[in-house]
Amino acid sequence: MSNLTLILIKIAYLAVLWLFVLFAVGVIRTDLFGPSKKKPRRKPRPAPRPAQRREASAPSYSSRPQRARRNEPTALVVTQGSLKGTTVDLSAQPILIGRAPDSTLVITDDYASGRHARVYSDNGRWFVEDLNSTNGTYLGQQKLNRPQPITVGQPIRIGKTVLELRK
Repeated sequence: MSNLTLILIKIAYLAVLWLFVLFAVGVIRTDLFGPSKKKPRRKPRPAPRPAQRREASAPSYSSRPQRARRNEPTALVVTQGSLKGTTVDLSAQPILIGRAPDSTLVITDDYASGRHARVYSDNGRWFVEDLNSTNGTYLGQQKLNRPQPITVGQPIRIGKTVLELRK
């Protein structure tokens, strides 16, 4: 065999060896961190309608805060888990739940994702939405696959943490 042939065989062997190492690292990464998820494309939200002009003589009620109606929940309470007893007041802003430090409710549950779930109000009704978490969000015993309306006292489970709306 010529020297050129031996050098080409050595280079091919090293290339196959490196491909094997990279494949093994990829498998280990997947086992440790889970499969990589591609972000689903979302439909763009429609632009908000422009505000209508009011006449100067008409009183403006928009600056007055809205009163909570009867039988509407006022707080999201952690009933089980490491943050048991923690209360988050409900407002017009959505409540982001997860392990990320910028979440509204930061839970230190090993089974929670960085951005796990969202609780929000829409036309006076409260909804919970799973944000494509790894282990899922449960409303009662049902795993969420789309936003679901929630009522007072209905348990929302994220890993070992259980939350519910309270009056």
